[in-house]
Amino acid sequence: MQVIMGPRNVVVGFDGSLNSTVALRRAGAEARERHARLEVVRVIPREDGLWRTLTAWLRLRGEVQRLVPRAQRVTTRLRIARGDTGTQLSRLAERADLLVVGAGRESRNGAPLAGATVSAVLCSPPCRVIVCEDDTDAEV
Repeated sequence: MQVIMGPRNVVVGFDGSLNSTVALRRAGAEARERHARLEVVRVIPREDGLWRTLTAWLRLRGEVQRLVPRAQRVTTRLRIARGDTGTQLSRLAERADLLVVGAGRESRNGAPLAGATVSAVLCSPPCRVIVCEDDTDAEV
């Protein structure tokens, strides 16, 4: 029996914050090094409508174009998910090689691994996780 490996993926959560911007840049570098596809995920509330989803996707596309240089030559997939951020990122990273997230807002108070999203992702990580804060990274 021949086993055919699927494409390698690096998943990153992006909400436009400083920490998620650092996470996006780090995820782009990781995807390039691994020859993997970069999946950039923006999670919006479940109750938001179609117009909000389209607007979120267009903003996400603009931010990714601005922050991930074309010279990196990384295949990129943009996704809009609905619901709880931690749950959605964990679900979308089930088949990924790596999940990269930005530290929560509490990181300014010396707790980079605090926050609902980081806690949810680290509770039962689907793959290796990197938590990024400003210009420092904490690897788990």
